[in-house]
Amino acid sequence: MSTHATPPAKTPAAPAAEPVQGYDPVALAESLAKAAEKGAKLMGEFAKRQSASGKTLLADELGIGKAFLELASKMMSNPMRVAESQMTLWWNYMSLWQSSLMRMMGAPTGPVAEPHKGDKRFRHEDWEQHFLFDFIKQSYLLTARWLHDQVASVEGLDDTTKRKVDFFTRQYIDAFSPTNFALTNPEVFRATIASGGQNLVRGLHNLLDDIERGNGKLKISMTDSKAFELGVNIATTPGKVVFRNELIELLQYTPTTPKAWKRPLLIIPPWINKFYILDLREKNSFIKWCVDQGISTFVISWTNPDAKLAQADFEDYLRKGTLAALDAVEAATGEPDVNALGYCLGGTLLAATLGYMAAKKDQRIASATYMTSLVDFRQTGELEVFIDEQQVASLERKMEERGFLEGSEMATTFNMLRSNDLIWSFVINNYLLGRDPFPFDLLHWNCDATRMPAAMHSYYLRNMYMKNALREPGALTLAGVPMDVTQVTTPTYCVAAIEDHIAPWKST
Repeated sequence: MSTHATPPAKTPAAPAAEPVQGYDPVALAESLAKAAEKGAKLMGEFAKRQSASGKTLLADELGIGKAFLELASKMMSNPMRVAESQMTLWWNYMSLWQSSLMRMMGAPTGPVAEPHKGDKRFRHEDWEQHFLFDFIKQSYLLTARWLHDQVASVEGLDDTTKRKVDFFTRQYIDAFSPTNFALTNPEVFRATIASGGQNLVRGLHNLLDDIERGNGKLKISMTDSKAFELGVNIATTPGKVVFRNELIELLQYTPTTPKAWKRPLLIIPPWINKFYILDLREKNSFIKWCVDQGISTFVISWTNPDAKLAQADFEDYLRKGTLAALDAVEAATGEPDVNALGYCLGGTLLAATLGYMAAKKDQRIASATYMTSLVDFRQTGELEVFIDEQQVASLERKMEERGFLEGSEMATTFNMLRSNDLIWSFVINNYLLGRDPFPFDLLHWNCDATRMPAAMHSYYLRNMYMKNALREPGALTLAGVPMDVTQVTTPTYCVAAIEDHIAPWKST
């Protein structure tokens, strides 16, 4: 909450209705009828799938219900604190009413509550200049901060439960932001009046299209997928496949300079997404930059596994991934060593590879660069909310049925970590404003998720996230070698990203 005074803003009249341009009630009715028909079809298909699977929608696989029951119990054990907090909220509302009435009468007054500096939800000028929307905004901010403070101040909860209730309380708060509803979002309100509601009808079609695209589950379109084509305007750096096995293809990119550096570069990207995160459009392609510096560059492209690779584990990714790639680079270039770069999950594998090579006295990696990579998993940020025994066991049961984890399921988890940016902003743009998503190469890559083998992903979650075993000498054994990354003496450079919501920068 902020009580700093700001210059008084003149209270404008209610938003004026702009003239409806090209409003066609017949076309609008036809569009609504088509939407209703498509919606009925999707609902029927969903009901049929649920009946066939015999699954219930009430299973608390994330343990949310249990966590909040424990929270309620702790809160009710101290009724005096609950009463005091409710009185505090009441006084805050009274302050807001007083401030708003003074503003209505033309008296200078500052806001009772302001959005955080990085909050992009309330950028539209009406949130500040129009009395009604300003009141709605401040009322929401007061309630949201009170609710969050209530949850955060409860004593007696264990750390896991405390993190869980804190995270999902914020999800609830974000979901009920007035920006997410047509009548309380001034930008949507004006667009609805101006178009005669056509924006909402277009948005309904966008919503149904996304449900259809997700086979009955909502799969929000984050970008215009038709705007990008691999090898045409994204991932365009010329390269060739020089090695292939059941887990990888090794791509080689030849330097564009007259002279080239002797030692090649091996890039190990994460297998949770496609390799071309490092080869987006020409202006922001790291791979193109490398070859333009005269660096012979090799990149691992991981397979998108199906049920046949269900038993592929972390050891397989070591042997058939990094170690096989090192052999292939030497075969292609004749050079005995490489500089290695691991990105995200690929960096974790790089560290394990170096631990293996240190024990084997293998010095083929001359230097190691880690880009937003976790090796020590003590502080993994808000992903911890999704990684405990109950949730991992539930995930393992799902993976056992299919043999893999769907990439879309992991993507949903990641998106929840930044729900306002990666979920609700698209709900507003696509469904309330009825606009098409903006073409953005990074989001196109982000939506192009891959599956993960059941055995590998289970091993990774349990041994890295839950046990943090990679940093403990001898706690893990891979390919018959006890891991001890403390014995690695390879020159190392680490890159961390402050805004990374998956791998916290202090940990990486």
